[in-house]
Amino acid sequence: MLEVKDIVKQYAKHRALDHVSFSIKKGSIFGLLGPNGAGKTSLIRIINQITAPDQGEILFNGEPLGEKHISRIGYLPEERGLYKKMLIGEQMLYLAQLKGLSKPYATERIKDWFEKMEMQTWWNKKVEDLSKGMQQKVQFVATVIHEPELIILDEPFSGFDPVNVDIIKNEIINLNKKGSTIIFSTHRMESVEELCDSIVLINKSKKILDGKVSEIKNAYRNNQYLIKYTTSEHQLENQEGNHLFKVLSMENHDHETKATIEISDKHSINEVLTYLISQQFQIQELIEIIPSIHDIFIKQVKETY
Repeated sequence: MLEVKDIVKQYAKHRALDHVSFSIKKGSIFGLLGPNGAGKTSLIRIINQITAPDQGEILFNGEPLGEKHISRIGYLPEERGLYKKMLIGEQMLYLAQLKGLSKPYATERIKDWFEKMEMQTWWNKKVEDLSKGMQQKVQFVATVIHEPELIILDEPFSGFDPVNVDIIKNEIINLNKKGSTIIFSTHRMESVEELCDSIVLINKSKKILDGKVSEIKNAYRNNQYLIKYTTSEHQLENQEGNHLFKVLSMENHDHETKATIEISDKHSINEVLTYLISQQFQIQELIEIIPSIHDIFIKQVKETY
């Protein structure tokens, strides 16, 4: 749906984006990741046509991104911006009509969303009378009220309590199921693992990683396993002549031992199991440790410093 092709953005002596390219599949939830100052906000501003790239182009459904696409995009910025003195219902009507909705249809849509988000009594309240979390719910509704094809969410869970995080998360999933493509920018890596199909990682203005979440995690597997076994006179660290694996950590709890091991590249987990059984270890559980997106994020960012 969206192709970012060789984007460069320069601010005076600072290069915010340095030949960044990636594509976003239609109907996906896409994670735009990177530490503070990486260039994410600059890219989001270009997609929203707030600023223009110095080099490169962005295609929206195969067409060069232009003014006609603005009404097909919904944008929730990290820095929220609502009119604090204006009544919420009037404000929602105003913003919906800016996106091309007729007043009757906008009214119907707003009432549906207010009921869905338990905001029925907010129509005649002012933004300044709401808590930060309540204001965020209003801004989320304003972002999606016109049923955009592309939804850009910059730190959408900021300021929410766990209950409202779940509400917003469920609505993101529902919008995606109805066909919206979603760009999801956040520092909450657990949400990335839960929601995103694919990601791109930007650091110091450059793309350093992109692809499907499942494929990236699979590529960073490191032959580490968690083993639980019944504690006895046999201990993993005391196995002389063992060249199959090394013990990285070990914990003893009552009559159970939990150990993290790393298998040699020359050997397999089946060889390790055969060896442990031959040594009379009573194995209770064996789990491969797959690196999380958080671990991969930290590793990749550190390697670019």
